[in-house]
Amino acid sequence: MNLTSHLGETAKKYFNKPAYIFNDSSSTYAELDGAVTKFASSLEKLGIKKGDHIALVLGNSPHFVIGLYGALRLGATVIPINPIYTPDEIGYIVNNGDVRAIIMLDLLVPMFEKMNPLIPKVETIIVCETPQGTSIGVDPKKLSIYPKLKSFSELVGAGDLGFVGPELDDEDVAVILYTSGTTGKPKGAMLSHKNLYSNARDIAEYLKMSDRDKVITTLPMFHVFCLSVALNAPLLSGATIIIDPKFSPKEIFRITKEYGATVFAGVPTMYNFLLQYPEGNPEDVKTLRLCISGGAAMPVALLKGFEQKFNVLVSEGYGLSEASPVTCFNPLDRPRKAGSIGTSIVNVENKVIDENGEELPVGQVGELIVRGPNVMKGYYKLPEETAATIRDGWLYTGDLAKMDEEGYFYIVDRKKDMIIVGGYNVYPREVEEVLYNHPAVVEVAVLGVPDPNQGEIVQCYAVVNDKSLTEESLISYCREHLAKYKIPSKIEFLEELPKNTTGKILRRALKDKILQQ
Repeated sequence: MNLTSHLGETAKKYFNKPAYIFNDSSSTYAELDGAVTKFASSLEKLGIKKGDHIALVLGNSPHFVIGLYGALRLGATVIPINPIYTPDEIGYIVNNGDVRAIIMLDLLVPMFEKMNPLIPKVETIIVCETPQGTSIGVDPKKLSIYPKLKSFSELVGAGDLGFVGPELDDEDVAVILYTSGTTGKPKGAMLSHKNLYSNARDIAEYLKMSDRDKVITTLPMFHVFCLSVALNAPLLSGATIIIDPKFSPKEIFRITKEYGATVFAGVPTMYNFLLQYPEGNPEDVKTLRLCISGGAAMPVALLKGFEQKFNVLVSEGYGLSEASPVTCFNPLDRPRKAGSIGTSIVNVENKVIDENGEELPVGQVGELIVRGPNVMKGYYKLPEETAATIRDGWLYTGDLAKMDEEGYFYIVDRKKDMIIVGGYNVYPREVEEVLYNHPAVVEVAVLGVPDPNQGEIVQCYAVVNDKSLTEESLISYCREHLAKYKIPSKIEFLEELPKNTTGKILRRALKDKILQQ
């Protein structure tokens, strides 16, 4: 079984039940499954076949759901991309991922017109029409990419409801999720149909999702947290997803009350905004049976404050792109432990090991490793990276953790230097690579600094050879090459960076400097 075939089965069982609600209108499972089939049929007519790579450059919308499941039904591999990425970031993923077709927002047409010469492998660009897109003032017939442009709605409308896709193998690559690597360039985690289906199934079972649930889908769909927890798992269960294009506390309270939402999934930053919202009324969220937190560690004070005010359980979990993503959640049938990521979900094993690969006793800190049907096939075109990350069937997460006597895990620190800004992963090397391309930058170090609203923000220390260079001009330079949440909030110029005897920059010394300020 896989996600797209299971959707067909769910549509037979819950024919007239709403699969999703978007902009206060709904679509049934039968309508969704029909649109998926017709879109897959039209993709095939365009010459796209099983194994081809299709990028989704979309926000939260029915387009994303239909595009994802339609491509999977055809046997294509989907590469979700954050639509707020810069042309440099999108171009790298599109080229490295050997993308043949792109499904994107019409608002991005001008950007892709400029990018066209840089993405020669792309043969088809499918444009999703939005009300805002009518104001971009672009005549598509005057664009160099016009021969490549196709209308999403027209493709769905012209599709064949009798289309039967190719047979899919469990080990076929369904999705490639790009995450940053040690070189500073993103690397693609290849997730098979089995990886995605098993994780969605096991999440749904662990969190007791059913057809009675209404799940708020406000996390970005291109992110694996939302993809599995707030999209695939609910659709697998016959639940209704309430698609929210852009998070705002006011809207979350409104749709929860209006539609009787039962499950909310968010990152700690979202919970902080909801808790601080002056008009947040516990009565508006009384239908919620469960709130799910992930993407970053949730401060215990925030967790307890939210639960006390709104009288709803918050279950923290843990995951990573390479594990589809969930490996742990706080269980619903046992006490929730604040500060813990919970216990291993169904069919997944977690354990803590020392540097020799030996399992550590309860309470001792070591590296968290994971094994299960959710673990990726490997990194796309990176066999050495794959071999270093997956050993004897175990995925080495790079995170430091400990386990208590009841099997609850706790993340102690990150072995890697990843920064988490509002639930989004920012890798220092990626930001450093951009800054090193500036002609005046000699040395640079990027690290995360605690922030009450975003969890962390990006801070930079730089040595430059041009004393007239200002902090603002260097931040402006970053804006040209990085997504908004990756841009340093502060850049401090130093005469030199602290180093050890081998010349390695000492990040710990810089963190200590921040603490002393």
